[in-house]
Amino acid sequence: MSKQIFINLPVLDVEKSMRFYEALGFTINPQFSDQNGKCMVWSDSIFLMIMNHEKFESFATKPIADTQKTLAGLYSLSLDSVGELNKIMENGLHAGGHEPNEIRDYGFM
Repeated sequence: MSKQIFINLPVLDVEKSMRFYEALGFTINPQFSDQNGKCMVWSDSIFLMIMNHEKFESFATKPIADTQKTLAGLYSLSLDSVGELNKIMENGLHAGGHEPNEIRDYGFM
């Protein structure tokens, strides 16, 4: 069995968050989705589980971070080109995202 990564995130609005991640290129795995959470697929090995707070709290042992005030984590996705990055950023901004700071090239491409 190949190793997989499941990133679990609490969200205030599951449907709005689902549309945002779809705009970035994620797809939905309905097998692991319901009205309380969605399994968003990035690749064969990377999945994003977005859950409403009630569902997330059923797994968590600590309070949910207020990400308007504190940083809960940093997440990165690999892409094939700067052009693909720019398109995903544009889609994310149009879907309600915002840039917390200027884009920086760390030289990984």
